Amino acid sequence: MKLSIIGAGAVGTSCAHWAIVRKVAEEIYLFDIVPGLAQGKALDLAQSSPLYGFSGKIFGTEDFSHLKGSDVVIITAGKPRTPGMTREDLLKVNAEIVKSCAEKIKTYAPESIVIVVSNPLDAMVYVAYKVTGFPRERVIGMAGVLDSARYRYFIAEALGVSPKDVQALVMGVHGDLMIPLVRLANVSGIPLRELLPEDKIQMIVERTKYGGGEIVNLLKTGSAFTTPGLSTIEMAESILRDEKRILSCSVLLKGEYGVSDVFLGVPVILGRNGVERIIEIELTEEEKELFYKCARACKELIEALPPL
Repeated sequence: MKLSIIGAGAVGTSCAHWAIVRKVAEEIYLFDIVPGLAQGKALDLAQSSPLYGFSGKIFGTEDFSHLKGSDVVIITAGKPRTPGMTREDLLKVNAEIVKSCAEKIKTYAPESIVIVVSNPLDAMVYVAYKVTGFPRERVIGMAGVLDSARYRYFIAEALGVSPKDVQALVMGVHGDLMIPLVRLANVSGIPLRELLPEDKIQMIVERTKYGGGEIVNLLKTGSAFTTPGLSTIEMAESILRDEKRILSCSVLLKGEYGVSDVFLGVPVILGRNGVERIIEIELTEEEKELFYKCARACKELIEALPPL
C-alpha cells in the first residue's frame, strides 16, 4: 500500500509520523513545494524507523509525479489559522491551494482515495471533489474523528474516567456550528445524562465546538496538529486495511438526512473503496434543525468560493 501526504507542515508531518507508528503503508510519500522541506521531514521520520520497528520506506519530494500508484492521498496543504481568525477567513486562499493539489492528484493518482484536512474543511473537500471529478465515495473530509475525540476527552476529563470508555459522536460542519450529540454519548454504555448534570454537559458541548480555537489562542503562532494527524491516519488505516470502521467523516450528501449537494460530517463505514455506506440515524427535531443550519452555512461557503 502507498500513502501520500501533500503538505509537510505540522499536520502533514504529524500524519506521516502516525502512519509510521501505526505501520499503515509500506510506502509513505511526503510532498511540499518548499525546497528541501519534505525531504528533511521525511529523513527525520525515517531515522525513527528502528525505534518504531517500521520496515517500510518514507520519502520526501517536490516532484508530484511520485503521486503515481497512491492508494490514499491526504491533503493538508494550506494556510493555518492564527488567533482571531476563523476557518472561514481562510476560504479563498486555501481554495486555490487545494485546487492545485487536487489537479495534481487527478493527473497522477486518478484511482486514489482522497482525504482532505485543509480548512475550512467542508468547503475544501468540496473543492477537491469538484476539481478531481472523483466519485463521492473517494473524496472525504477529516473532521468528525477529530471533533469526536475532543468531545470524548472532555467528557472523560469531567468524569475522571478513562477516555477509552467514552463513546460520543459529532456531526455537521467542522466549525462553531458542529453538533456534539448529547443523546448518544455514553460511558461504557451508561448515558451521559445519567452521569453529569445538564449545565456541565452544555459546557462540554461548547468547549468541543471551540476546541480548535482554544488551542490556536494558547499557541499564538499555530494550530492543533497531533490529534488532527492521528485522526486522519485513523481514517486512512480503515481504508488501507479495509477495516470497515464506523467513523464520522465529511461526505457529499445526496438526500441523506434531507440534505443535498454539501459536504457534512456524518457516520460512515470506511473500507477499501472509501465510503462504503452512509449511516442515517434518526435525529430529533432539534437535531435536524441544527443539521439543516450546518447545511445552510456550508452552502454559503460554497457560494463564496472563487471559480473552480
